[in-house]
Amino acid sequence: MRIYWRVAAVAFMSFSVTSVAVFADETERHGPEIDMFASMSGKCSTLKIAERDFSCTTVAFSHSPGGRSGFTVPLNDPDDDSHIITFSGEKSKRERDNLYELSIDRMLLKSKDRPKVDGLPTPSVELSTGTCKQIGNFATQQVSSVSCNAADGNGRKYEFQFESDGSPIRVRMIRVADTVAEERRTKALAAHMEQLKCREQAVHEGVLPRDRTAFILKCMEE
Repeated sequence: MRIYWRVAAVAFMSFSVTSVAVFADETERHGPEIDMFASMSGKCSTLKIAERDFSCTTVAFSHSPGGRSGFTVPLNDPDDDSHIITFSGEKSKRERDNLYELSIDRMLLKSKDRPKVDGLPTPSVELSTGTCKQIGNFATQQVSSVSCNAADGNGRKYEFQFESDGSPIRVRMIRVADTVAEERRTKALAAHMEQLKCREQAVHEGVLPRDRTAFILKCMEE
């Protein structure tokens, strides 16, 4: 992994995982640039992909200037450390302050078996129908839950229910920059996704807090 990515990851470690937003690079590769993102920490009471159960500890929300939004979920998959899904759509509504609804029109599916660009798997895009609901408001930095249900054209179903652990959410706004700055930001976000997956792996393997930074750096170099 390039030195730049490692430096970016170390910089991101100075923030807590609960306060730093993270997005998979598929949002950058398959749609307009992101102008807002946020992450939430907690647990998934339900995470089912094509009848297979998984777990998770975080979900990220993104919004682009063109209006496309998405909820990205890194899966705790013992067989695939690159397993990430995104519920994506362009139509949303907020009938009251603490309820946000997003109509899903595609699923972005990322796994270790996907073709790679710059060493990272690119997602497949599956046309889908479904809905995500978020209880809470980014303006108050508090979201209690997120739930999503969708089905793709092949009949695969995606079910997701997330409950926040109550940690505040830091919403980050991104101004559209020049091409060089955008490329650097894309690499930094991709590096942070790598860091998040390695951090979750450390928790899953029971690595002690004092050893986690070294574990994460080693994981990211592999």
